[in-house]
Amino acid sequence: MASRSLVAAVVIIVLLVVGVAAGLYLTKGGVTSTTASSSGSSQSGTVIQVVAGENFWGSLVSQLGGTHVNVTSIVSDPNTDPHNYESNPSNAEAISNAQLVIVNGANYDTWATSLISAANRPGQTVLNVQEALNQSADANPHFWYSPYFVNYTVSAMYKDLIKIDPTDKSYFTTQYASLNESLWSSYMKQETIIKQQFSGVPVAATEDIFVYMANATGLKVMSPPGFMAAVAEGNDPSAQDVATFQQLLQGGNSTVRVLAYNQQTVTPLTQSMKALAAQNQIPTIGVTETIQPPNYTFQAWMQGEVAALQNALNAAALGQ
Repeated sequence: MASRSLVAAVVIIVLLVVGVAAGLYLTKGGVTSTTASSSGSSQSGTVIQVVAGENFWGSLVSQLGGTHVNVTSIVSDPNTDPHNYESNPSNAEAISNAQLVIVNGANYDTWATSLISAANRPGQTVLNVQEALNQSADANPHFWYSPYFVNYTVSAMYKDLIKIDPTDKSYFTTQYASLNESLWSSYMKQETIIKQQFSGVPVAATEDIFVYMANATGLKVMSPPGFMAAVAEGNDPSAQDVATFQQLLQGGNSTVRVLAYNQQTVTPLTQSMKALAAQNQIPTIGVTETIQPPNYTFQAWMQGEVAALQNALNAAALGQ
């Protein structure tokens, strides 16, 4: 029995070391419900009821909590722009019954914060990502595209789960280490490779959703900030910003290597920019605001987008 306990302890330590090592890179610089499975051992029968405003945070906390969480992700429809989501009574009920609620904040899911206030549940734990990251309310709200912010948020989730269910701390510790390793090996490591190969390469984006990924991969976003912010907020960019963006794309591969295009915010203007990029042989990649396909894990979704970015950069470099 003693030898088995020693082996289990060694496994946990090894996993934690791997997870922390992966985390070092990060710290530099409708409704769906899921209960995640896990290979770890469970110490109790506790199941924490968790509600996430969006399925990207829902996927991460589901993997982190394993068999000790039941996670409801409210925004998961690929045809829904989370900025414009309208809540319903079932959302209110889910949030009212949750022990842990995770919201993005930064004026991104104000509907969720309103429901939390209305529920006013005593003892409920609320993780507001924007506040946890110490970002202003008007910050770029697409925090999940920053590997640094993802790592910090997962750490905050880990601490909240332990606070709610301290009996299963060792289980959550094992899950935390495994998730960190998975995030690193699935896409974050690839971002560092892109940065080594393409640091400083000019790119463009129809929205500021891509800015955090560009920062992580060392790319230089050339599209007008006013244009990207306006589109993200559902407003019309200024005529000057539109003209600047058009001129940028008309320069072709010599001025911009890749155009990132938000597939969940499609307007005649963004479509025209996408068409202009194609006319000038600029590769286009699609990014989304929720996990696509919805049944993917967070890291599988990110892995696909990072791979598409790398392929586009390689094609541009070869002049294809």
